[in-house]
Parts: sequence; C-alpha cells; structure tokens
Amino acid sequence: MKQLLVLSGKGGTGKTTVAASLIELFDVQAFADCDVDAPNLHLVVGVDGPHQLRPHHGLPKSQIDPDLCRSCDHCLPECRFEAISVVADVYTIDPFACEGCGLCQELCPADAISSVPTQTGTLALATDGKRVFSTAVLAMGQGNSGQLVWSVKKRLAEAVAEHPPSLAIIDGSPGIGCPVMSSLSGTDLLLVVAEPSVAGLSDLKRLLDVAIGMEVPVAACVNKADVNPEKTEAVQALCDSWDIPLIGRIPFDPAVPAAINAGRTLAKDPGPAGVVIREVGAAIARLLELSPAAR
Repeated sequence: MKQLLVLSGKGGTGKTTVAASLIELFDVQAFADCDVDAPNLHLVVGVDGPHQLRPHHGLPKSQIDPDLCRSCDHCLPECRFEAISVVADVYTIDPFACEGCGLCQELCPADAISSVPTQTGTLALATDGKRVFSTAVLAMGQGNSGQLVWSVKKRLAEAVAEHPPSLAIIDGSPGIGCPVMSSLSGTDLLLVVAEPSVAGLSDLKRLLDVAIGMEVPVAACVNKADVNPEKTEAVQALCDSWDIPLIGRIPFDPAVPAAINAGRTLAKDPGPAGVVIREVGAAIARLLELSPAAR
C-alpha cells in the first residue's frame, strides 16, 4: 500500500480541500486525517459507519501522594518545567506542565511520587464496509501529538492489513512540528500545497527542508495561484532549485468554497479549479506509478 501525504507549510492553504478531492478522485479505500489538533477531513469526505473510539495514552505524568510526602522540598527546586508547587505545605504536580521525565521520582526519599497514565487523545476508526477512515483528537492541553499521529497511521494500516488497497491518502497538519515529522514517516510521496504569499513561501521553504532531510519524495502545487502571480513564480523558482516538480497551479475559483460548504469535493467539478485538481491527480498517478485500476 502506497501512501500519499498532503501537507502545507501553513494553515489555510487549501490542503484539506485538495486531499479530499484526491480521495474521491482516486476512490481510495483507506484514508486518514492526521491533523489531530483540528481534524476536519470528515466534514468533506466521511464514512457512514460508526466510529470505533479508543483512548490514547502518551508518556506517564508524575503524581505526589500527599499521605507519603514529607515536604522535604527535594523535588521542587529541581523541576526544570516548574510543574511542582506547594500551597500550605502541600506539594502537588500540575499534569499540564509535567513532562514525565521522572527526575522528581528519583529524588524523592519517601517514594511519594509515582507515574500515572495520561490520556493524551482519542483515536477514532470508521468503516462503511468499503472504506476505512482513521483519525484522532488531541486532548486539551496535551503534547506528544507526534505519537498520536503515529497511532492514527498504525491503526489505519492494521485495519486494512488483510486486504491492503493500492493507495492510502493522509491529510496531515500544517507546519513542520512533531505531527508533521510523524506523518512523513513511511510516506511514498508528499504533495505540498503552497500559498502564493510571503508567509506561504517562507513556510514552504521550511517544510521542503524537513521533507528532503527525511528523504521523502516531494511534489508541489500552488493554490489560488492567480491571486499573486509574482509569488507563484517564486514558488516555481524554489521548486526548480530543489528539483521538485510543480504539478499544478490551482486558480482562484468561487466554486471551491461553495462546493466545500455543500460537503462536496472538486474531483468532478467542471470549473477551472476542478480541472487542475484532476491534472494534479494524473501527475500523482505517474509519480507513484499507479496502475490504471488504482487511479
């Protein structure tokens, strides 16, 4: 099963719109939303079957047993995350500030500090008998989203292990943080959706640097390319300098927000944006060497 990952250097570029359109265009049977901070792929491309929810636990956090604590103050000054506080001679650990390093447990002479499991998110898997959709929601105030993304991809792979499809499409998160790096792992092709703006160009450079550093094959497209032709040419020049194919220039099209608001993709849209999306799909099929049946 080949994996196509769709990313963007910044939010709001149209990444999910492109990913959803490609999912319908290729009629993929396995897809995932790895933007665990704000998953929204299901709003356009959903699965009718019920979601199987499962808690996801990240690194354990430290907890102080007040009955065992001697208030010796060995732990508080050594916590570099300032997670430990004392009020009325009672020591407590803020689970949102604690990074689970375990130093306080090693320093405690009374063995009053222990590790407790922490739910960092909720995994969701849905299937309608034909397609499988995997995603997750990061719990409020929690980190380690890279680990959660890894679990989303792992659960998708396990769900289709008996009959793996030829292609899976992953909608990733914007930026270059831990969830992006986790999404990049095992990817056969990365499609970067760029924005023709100063911020979009800057963030594109950072994302390409990360992807190429991880030796992931990359292709790119520009959304709303005709809004700023000068920056679109700058994106083209950047891709040329990195030997990255720019496989599509999607024009601004009022039909796009109308389609998204109606819960439709652009896979079959007759407008100019839909035409280019289909050209992008054809280029991806060539780059991934997909058979005609898989297109």
